[in-house]
Amino acid sequence: MSLLPELRYPNVTELLRGARALVARQPGLCSLRQVGSSRAGRPLHLLSVGRAAPAVLVVAGAHANEPTGGATLLALAGRVVRERPLRDGTSWHFLLCADPDGAGLHVTPAPRTLLDYHLGFFRPAGSEQPEWSPAVLPPDRLPPETLALVRVIDELRPYLQVSLHATDLGGSWVQLTRDVPGLAEPFAKSAAELNIPVETGASDAAGWPAAGPGVHVMPAPGTEQVYPSMPDDARLSTWYRAHRHGGLTAVVEVPMWASDLVDDPAPHPAPAAAMHRLAGRLLRDARQVEDVLAEALPRLPGPPGPLLRAARWALELSPALAGDWHRPPPPGATAAYLGSVDAFGRRLPLRAAAMLLRVLREAGDPAAPRLEQLVVSWSEAFAERFGARWVPLEHQVEHQSRTVLAAARHARDLAA
Repeated sequence: MSLLPELRYPNVTELLRGARALVARQPGLCSLRQVGSSRAGRPLHLLSVGRAAPAVLVVAGAHANEPTGGATLLALAGRVVRERPLRDGTSWHFLLCADPDGAGLHVTPAPRTLLDYHLGFFRPAGSEQPEWSPAVLPPDRLPPETLALVRVIDELRPYLQVSLHATDLGGSWVQLTRDVPGLAEPFAKSAAELNIPVETGASDAAGWPAAGPGVHVMPAPGTEQVYPSMPDDARLSTWYRAHRHGGLTAVVEVPMWASDLVDDPAPHPAPAAAMHRLAGRLLRDARQVEDVLAEALPRLPGPPGPLLRAARWALELSPALAGDWHRPPPPGATAAYLGSVDAFGRRLPLRAAAMLLRVLREAGDPAAPRLEQLVVSWSEAFAERFGARWVPLEHQVEHQSRTVLAAARHARDLAA
């Protein structure tokens, strides 16, 4: 059951309205409070259902371009209120949106195509992302959104923190900071019932141990990363904060558009050669965007805003990442893994181009049409290459909700 008048991605105002409606219906059970403010002064709200310990913390909106989490959060909160067994011995806490500033800049209420999604795209630079900033910034420079999240984790001491994420195109997978035995089976069953592919070779989890198809356990601190150029080591993120209190974090990814290319477990016949080709394309595509940026930058007014900072950040990642892809691929690299790398290599320059296009359009810059051609052609090629099919929002929400509930149930067994 949705708390919105229609099933679509809610904005921050609608998330808050839905949370307030729950509190109004169940004032003795639910509470809502402000736990911090964003850099722009927007409030961060925490909805709590029940007061028993131990606690589950659910975080939505950590990445502005992944709007499924907000819809899932409202659905989950409503379900926890309605179903008493979910509250027996457990309190549930929902951070409505970890990055309200970013959410205000990403415009995707109900995208029809992958092009629609990118024309309103925003994802901040790594240092400005609430969960990732501790991996790239010293403690005295962390943004207020991160500090608020850390305070909530330290206050609640959750046995399970769940971060709700949504990939644009691909499949579903789970990343765990510690193994949760028993989770892989209900996760796979839910995905199969809802016709959502399981991303068995997610490049985000390259080289990580697998507890089951699409369920990845983060390696221990000190383990060498498959992509050493990437600055955002998950083991330094807020995902690991729960470990200080004996808890763990589950990151639940669902696709907005599905692709059956990301769940093929067959070994790739020539992974090294394929990785070299993908590295070359990444460099060529990034260079095209960089050329437009170099031409337009002297004409752009004032200091760079968040869109331009994020576009430049994505472009700066590309050369070193392409270098990583020239290293030997992980042993037993599968077709699914190469598909995930292919998608990642398309995303970086496309996202940079999309955000830069928004900057150039706002400035009325003459280079905007050139960039628009890239965004259109790359979005269409991405969708065609991967056979993109829209996953109904109710299926995105249901699968993510089921996975959260299964993680809470099985992680509770670990905490007992």
